Amino acid sequence: MEIQTVEHEKNKRPDAINQMTPKEIVAELDKYIVGQDKAKRAVAIALRNRWRRQSITSDIAAEIMPANILMIGPTGVGKTEISRRLAALTGAPFVKVEASKFTEVGYVGRDVESMIRDLVELAVSMVKEEKSKQVAEEAAGRTTDRLLDLLLPSSGHSPMTEEDRTKHESTRERLRGMLENGLLEDRIIEVDVTATNMPVVEVFSPQGLEEMGINFKEMFGNLMPPQKSKKQKMPISDARKILEAEETGKLVNMEDVVNSALERAQESGIVFIDEIDKIVGRESKSGPDVSREGVQRDILPVVEGCAVTTKYGMVRTDHILFIASGAFHGRSPSDLVPELQGRLPIRVELSSLGADEFVRILTEPKAALTRQYREMMATEGVEIEFTDEAIKAIARIAAEVNESAENIGARRLHTVMTSLLDEIMFDAPDCDKTIKIGSEMVEEKLSKIMQDKDLSRYIL
Repeated sequence: MEIQTVEHEKNKRPDAINQMTPKEIVAELDKYIVGQDKAKRAVAIALRNRWRRQSITSDIAAEIMPANILMIGPTGVGKTEISRRLAALTGAPFVKVEASKFTEVGYVGRDVESMIRDLVELAVSMVKEEKSKQVAEEAAGRTTDRLLDLLLPSSGHSPMTEEDRTKHESTRERLRGMLENGLLEDRIIEVDVTATNMPVVEVFSPQGLEEMGINFKEMFGNLMPPQKSKKQKMPISDARKILEAEETGKLVNMEDVVNSALERAQESGIVFIDEIDKIVGRESKSGPDVSREGVQRDILPVVEGCAVTTKYGMVRTDHILFIASGAFHGRSPSDLVPELQGRLPIRVELSSLGADEFVRILTEPKAALTRQYREMMATEGVEIEFTDEAIKAIARIAAEVNESAENIGARRLHTVMTSLLDEIMFDAPDCDKTIKIGSEMVEEKLSKIMQDKDLSRYIL
């Protein structure tokens, strides 16, 4: 999953480069998330503590465990977004899992260790992409040389006169210029394409070999048939992608990629466990509630710190930051098994969102919904403008629907905005190039749906 040559010095890691103070972290989160200051403060301290531990040179650094966080609040208030943005700030691998997935089909749900394997997979992808970018220029140069060899093959073993060599080089350079200027993209050439004829293996287990962290190729590498290649005709534009991928693969050292990825997952990884309240058992001690407690006890060693087998090697979870979240309607964090409670020492409660917060969400964040729709319509040459009154009306309607139907927080804004702009988005290529959306239009478009409670339940 992650990338290339391992940079062992701590100050070379993305999360260490970004030595942001807690105040700076909160300021960055404020650009994307409205309110929820306590939660932002908690994750900012957790991130800074990670950097503090990595900066300690004595042996005690290995003994400092992350203070994992439990976020409590209804859906759609920013729990996942805070965690996701935190990971994006540092370039840390981040995975989100739903605890309820571990209890599906009785107790034959996903193996809880799969969340760590997913984290490692993501880390490898991240590192590989980073290293690929580092060698992109060299890979492109090598690809051009291979395309030139296909366009203008050498004369083989027969010796070339000085005059022939000069002509050959002159023609090659002329073709190089044409390639670089995109003048030969449609030219058909013949390329060797590698095809792997692997046998199909049926694995009868809930997780499969991959989920169990078993590398099939390592187990049966000597029994695998050799990779075969066949010649295939295609345009240069397609051939370039294949050849560039091959050259990038030659330049990127996958052993270093894996080593760097494992280190990043262990030292910087963030695992977000959503719906943890769904694995809290009720009073009954029979039936599915038993499996819920069983899942908690399976999650416990992963959060406490253990070694997880992945196809890339063993991964320690001691310093991975775990952030759990749940609404806990009719339940309490104290209903979790005591050991798991102890591994989630930081508790933050996120507040519900109302019309006032919705107004801010529609206008303040960098990726505010109103800005998203403006940018999308601009691709059609259409300029849309939301008046302040329109935004207040949208926020009010979203809040009212949340009160009368299921409260899904800020996610309600998406459904309201989609219903409001449905006709405009459909007719955009043929409509007026400037559209002003006022409160009257909002009321006209949404009032009928609002009045019909059954209809609003399905549409909004």
